[in-house]
Amino acid sequence: MAEPATIARLRGLEAHLRTRIVEQDHVLSRVAGVFSRGELGVADPARPRGSLLLAGPTGTGKSETFITAVDYAFGPGHLVTFDMSEYQDRTAVLKFLGEDRNDPGLLGRALLAHPHGALFFDEMEKAHAPLLSVFLQMLWDGRITVATGQTFSLSSYYLGFGTNLGGAEAMRMERSKFSSVEQTVLGRLRSSLAPEFLGRIDEIMVFQRLSPDAQRRICALMVQRETERLKSLGYDLAVSREALEFLVQEGFHPQHGARRLRKTVERQLQDAVVQSLCAAGNACGWVGVDTQGPRLVIHRS
Repeated sequence: MAEPATIARLRGLEAHLRTRIVEQDHVLSRVAGVFSRGELGVADPARPRGSLLLAGPTGTGKSETFITAVDYAFGPGHLVTFDMSEYQDRTAVLKFLGEDRNDPGLLGRALLAHPHGALFFDEMEKAHAPLLSVFLQMLWDGRITVATGQTFSLSSYYLGFGTNLGGAEAMRMERSKFSSVEQTVLGRLRSSLAPEFLGRIDEIMVFQRLSPDAQRRICALMVQRETERLKSLGYDLAVSREALEFLVQEGFHPQHGARRLRKTVERQLQDAVVQSLCAAGNACGWVGVDTQGPRLVIHRS
């Protein structure tokens, strides 16, 4: 029987996701449902605690959604991410599961280092074809054997799979209703991935492209996080509306969404601090982020 404190905490998961994930409300209750079933112990104990396939255009919050849910359930440091674009050749399975009896592979090392938590396989459609059989075993059997002979149970892990399949089609359907976009993406998934794989995923969800307003809200969230971090170091940054618009324009890409936004925000704000520090004898100064006008002002605490 689940502890009352656990139940109370899980009730807040969806609301927490809504504070971090912008314009994807249609999937958040389903994400919360997967984690709630897993944490309350009602999911099949012989399989992974929960599994999700997150599809749609790049830079729309797929990985961020999974990361946020995992951090809420376990706290930071319990997620291992695999970029499957690095597993495209014939050595992929050996790299993943190990080459010999002395090598547990990257998956085995991750499971040894994290006895519970979550695994996220980003851009899973790029993985070498034999790895799909590995994913099927992980999803269905709830365990995996690596080259050392060790068998790991996955009943204490959530598995997340991110894919951009259908994302290009979704981006071209700018004036279509989301229901039509969703069906197009799901159709692409069904034509590209084995039905056995899709049938073993607990939840398949499609993320929608981000509107300009959503882009500004995401940028504001990232600016808030970075300014709070810098303030803890002694630097108080004031970001004007013009500067925020500049960061949105710099950080968002029509095809890549918000993928590079975090780097843009961090670089611009950190560079502003560095320029302020390097200004000889200047303890408080204006630091430009664009020659045409937007500014950040830095106050030394």
